[in-house]
Amino acid sequence: MSNASDLEARYQRDGFVFPLDVLDNETASDVRADLESAEAELEQDPERLSLLRGYPDRLLPSFDKLIRHPTMIDAASRILGPDLMVWSAALFIKEANSPSIVSWHQDLTYWGLDDAEETTCWLALSQVNHSSGAMKFVPGSHRQNIVDHVDTFADDNLLSRGQEIAVDVDEKDAVLVELKPGQASLHHGHLFHASGPNSSSDRRIGCAIRYIKASMRQQDETKTLVAHVSGEDRWQNFRVAGSPRGRLNELDFDMCRQDVAARNSILYEGVGQ
Repeated sequence: MSNASDLEARYQRDGFVFPLDVLDNETASDVRADLESAEAELEQDPERLSLLRGYPDRLLPSFDKLIRHPTMIDAASRILGPDLMVWSAALFIKEANSPSIVSWHQDLTYWGLDDAEETTCWLALSQVNHSSGAMKFVPGSHRQNIVDHVDTFADDNLLSRGQEIAVDVDEKDAVLVELKPGQASLHHGHLFHASGPNSSSDRRIGCAIRYIKASMRQQDETKTLVAHVSGEDRWQNFRVAGSPRGRLNELDFDMCRQDVAARNSILYEGVGQ
């Protein structure tokens, strides 16, 4: 990005900006190595491995530092103001030569938040291009409210419900979001976006860091677990987590387990068994 005013203007016009240069190659490699070391340690424990991928910022100090990176805080603040929470920082991983996809969707569809004052900073920890399954954005689609979605629960879909926009999306309108390791994109919670399979020989690893205004809340008043990363929290609408107690600390796993139950009641509202 050339300057801050350019970031704001492009975001307002298109609903996204990229690339943001966040980490240098060495630091991005170190963060990836820390993640993959933790994955190896938990390989025989699928429950804790799943928690790691859903809550890396609550379980690894390297990711807690990542969500507080000055470049991303500055970019999110220009869009949302100074008082920021991280609502979640989930990993989206497509293994090498994987058919996994993300269908066309809008992020805020099932999050149960009371407003759209959210932006996702999607940070690449591997090379992200067409062959590895980069995201695609439809410019200007963020100006629409939430449209109808259909739940597919498809095996190859990385989304919680396999949700897919129930209107036609013209692929010719889409912009491919190619990123180098350590670069990020920023997109609005109403933006139409998707990504294809990974046909490359390397994993495609991204961390979706969801920044929200601290004044927001869950519509049902559930206090989901968040990180307070900038400004003030005068509203106290969420359960604020401190930094990790250590690396893969069992008390932190317990905290994340409690939050999974709270979030699932929101994310899967209206879904049968």
